[in-house]
Amino acid sequence: MKKWVLSLVLAGSMFGLAACGNSGNSAVVKTNAGNVTKDELYNAMKDKYGSTVLQQLTIEKVLSKKYTVKKSEIDKQVNDTKKQLGSSFNTALQQYGYANEKDFRNSVKIGLLEQKAAEATIHPTEKQLKNYYNNDIKPKIKARHILVSSKSKAEDIKKQLDKGADFATLAKKYSTDTATASKGGDLGWFGAGEMDSDFENAAYKLKVNEISGPVKTSYGYHIIQLTGEKQKKPYSEMKKDVVKQYKESKVTTEKIQSVLKKELKAADIKVKDEDLKTTFDPLLGTSSSK
Repeated sequence: MKKWVLSLVLAGSMFGLAACGNSGNSAVVKTNAGNVTKDELYNAMKDKYGSTVLQQLTIEKVLSKKYTVKKSEIDKQVNDTKKQLGSSFNTALQQYGYANEKDFRNSVKIGLLEQKAAEATIHPTEKQLKNYYNNDIKPKIKARHILVSSKSKAEDIKKQLDKGADFATLAKKYSTDTATASKGGDLGWFGAGEMDSDFENAAYKLKVNEISGPVKTSYGYHIIQLTGEKQKKPYSEMKKDVVKQYKESKVTTEKIQSVLKKELKAADIKVKDEDLKTTFDPLLGTSSSK
């Protein structure tokens, strides 16, 4: 099961509520007990979500001045997530606080902007790149798996496979990974860093056609079969990808926080809304007085 990350980002559209339509006293909801006005809705949303949304809107504006995220890059991230989650995609969005796919796409954009800003500060030497190629770049492999919730169930499936049962048939029957079960558990080709680390480590230890015992990850227990392996290309042919993967491997939460602090300070942010005056204090390491 491929890795995916959904960061909790709430939509920024709430800040347009007070400005659109008629006056702030106009009703959003009417009841015989009294009306809920646009001003009431706006203020309630601002109190609850204001700082979080204002941070995201500002980060996007500041970073977009220096870095560009293409629509194709966002499309790839979104499509990869859809492929990984299958029919669970919309449910997952709801669980992580997204109103819809548009909200998620905006979160992906901000994440890519932060990634690009952090990578811009990383300048590897030729020696570092070659060492990374030799020690960390792995060939692409292809695998299929059967995911179940218990170790005992995984062990039972492994026994059936050892007796000659068809892998694809068992995957369709037992696997709880709905995105791959219908395809006989096929995960397609993937490389280092694209899977859960425990899953990946187990998969790379297998020989082609070999089937693993139960492999525990945060998703459950997997039975994995390696179905293909590609040869690693020479360094000279892979250098561009090596640079990309090296930089990606060096981007940490701490690195992003450090870069954001620098970029936001350089942007000379001034919060005009007194209620949101301290919004950027955690990011800048400062203390604003009201």
